[in-house]
Amino acid sequence: MTDFNDCLNHRIAQVAIGEFHAGTFAEAKRLYDEAVSTYGEGFKEAYLLQEQGTDKGISVILWDSEDSMKANVNDAYKSILKKLLPLFVSPPSLRTYEVVSEVRASEAEESQAEASKV
Repeated sequence: MTDFNDCLNHRIAQVAIGEFHAGTFAEAKRLYDEAVSTYGEGFKEAYLLQEQGTDKGISVILWDSEDSMKANVNDAYKSILKKLLPLFVSPPSLRTYEVVSEVRASEAEESQAEASKV
């Protein structure tokens, strides 16, 4: 019998934290957007965050599974990554996380409304 947890679909967050050379964030964003455009099945969302007034950033890419994340590392993606890597001051920190909680604005509003009724 299959373990119950094996039946659940666990979304995956791929997180990269890094700093770009001064004045290169706009080019990094362009290449990031290009890389994300190569993603196919299993890709959910991508966010590129920039610390205000700096060239530091965080990328968060959401996938439906770790297998999907790995399957999307294709030649087009690798080619774009080769252009992106020299823009970093040092190699970015890369981590993979399991999404264990997800709250959307509408759900939060409903929870607040229920709490105010009590």
